[in-house]
Amino acid sequence: MRRTTKIAAIISAGLLALTACASDDNKKDDGNTSGPGGEGGSDIKVGMAYDVGGRGDQSFNDSAAAGMDKAIAEYGMQSDEAEAADGEDEAAREERLRTFADNGYNPIIAVGFAYEASVAKVAEEYTDVTFAIVDSEAVTADNIANLVFAEEQGSFLVGAAAALKTKTDHVGFVGGVEVPLITKFEAGFKAGAQAVNPDIKIDSTYLTQPPDFSGFGDPAKGKTAAEGMFDAGADIVYHAAGGSGGGVFEAAKAAKGWAIGVDSDQYNTADPSVQDVILTSMLKNVDVAVYNFLTSFKDGEKPSGVTRYDLSVDGVGYSTSGGFVDDIADQLDAFKQQIIDGEITVPTS
Repeated sequence: MRRTTKIAAIISAGLLALTACASDDNKKDDGNTSGPGGEGGSDIKVGMAYDVGGRGDQSFNDSAAAGMDKAIAEYGMQSDEAEAADGEDEAAREERLRTFADNGYNPIIAVGFAYEASVAKVAEEYTDVTFAIVDSEAVTADNIANLVFAEEQGSFLVGAAAALKTKTDHVGFVGGVEVPLITKFEAGFKAGAQAVNPDIKIDSTYLTQPPDFSGFGDPAKGKTAAEGMFDAGADIVYHAAGGSGGGVFEAAKAAKGWAIGVDSDQYNTADPSVQDVILTSMLKNVDVAVYNFLTSFKDGEKPSGVTRYDLSVDGVGYSTSGGFVDDIADQLDAFKQQIIDGEITVPTS
């Protein structure tokens, strides 16, 4: 099959509802479960390899899980899932994917760029299995689908929101790990804030450096980083730090400031005690990408190549839950249209 690059044409409106957390072994309770809604069931067995934090991270992994759960419910597919551990080596990621393939799982979805090397290697070994990787277009093969997003565009909008709502003209960004993917979030956020106020002060920090990826699953580090920003005068902090974002929300609550969530609508998924400090969230519709991929596979296709989800197809955006940005929605939507029309080019670094 020839590899092609395409823009996703249709995205379902809204985020999919998240389901309950998995059992303690980070897999479905019975390890191989048909969805309740599929008529007659399906022979398709989906393997989902999560990044650090897995199902229940209230962010990136949960969004991927929601897309799979919707496909299981509608099509009666079977599934199994496993997650990466802090500090694990490449061999462990490869073995996770091989185990799925050896047990008849096809397709296999790898959640996160950290699976790049393992997907490239294992997909070459199992050419009859279709793989999808979220957040990477660096690995290419006829049996690899790349589900990627214009995170910088969504981040631009929440950066503009921060600049429009700040009372101190001082905001902050907390990244989980300093890698090119996460610097896209930072670059977009800064560009959006500066589009509103060129003189705004923006603090930035990263919780860890590669190969240490624990910055995506350490709320204590997230809290400490955000506390430093609030103490220095920032009144809004945006995080792109996965599970560490819970700590950013706690710091915002204590400082009586605002936080901005990421990936999913975190107003609806975070602990209720911090709900009222989540100004908005940068939406990254991983759920829709996973669901669309599984739908294509169910329909007999073998998806491959890059599918990019950007503002033009609502692949990214901002949330309005809580009503905290209702007063500036017209301004944010104007920026959105300018980006779609090409009047604003958002930087990625």
